[in-house]
Amino acid sequence: MNFYLKSFAIFLKIGLFTIGGGYAMVPLIQDEIVEKRKWIDKEDFIDLLALTQSVPGIFAVNIAIFIGYKLRKFKGALAMALGTILPSFFIILAIALFFQQFKNYEVVENIFKGIRPAVVALIAAPTFSMATSAKINRYTIWIPIVSALLIWLLGISPVYIIIIAGVGGFFYGKYKHKHASK
Repeated sequence: MNFYLKSFAIFLKIGLFTIGGGYAMVPLIQDEIVEKRKWIDKEDFIDLLALTQSVPGIFAVNIAIFIGYKLRKFKGALAMALGTILPSFFIILAIALFFQQFKNYEVVENIFKGIRPAVVALIAAPTFSMATSAKINRYTIWIPIVSALLIWLLGISPVYIIIIAGVGGFFYGKYKHKHASK
């Protein structure tokens, strides 16, 4: 099986069996691309995740495009993006066609209630993994907590939080560099 077909099939499988969006796909993508096939290393994967979060668009599609482009340029990006997009497209199409007929059944409501905790777990797993990769410890844990609280409680735009964090990180790096050279 050639690379493009194999990568399409991997992302098709991930897209087909992942409920909860792009963040829920992260551990599956990491397992397939970093752990099993070793197509990219963990540091590059973390960098691609950071890049993916900083650009507009659908997270799952963006990460597929960035990984595909890193591995095989345009054709790799296209294969992985299509693999990610097609399952969601057909599932949403089926839901749009048939959901009105089934939405009031108790079984359907219970299925969606049961899926919610699994989605939360799928999103939490890569968050903790990225936190350890980003070297978050007891001295720096306050940064994401304060950021989340500012966004949630005060309604501050995440854009401002990112800008402030970037400027703060820049000055902290200059401060550390200055004291390290003394």
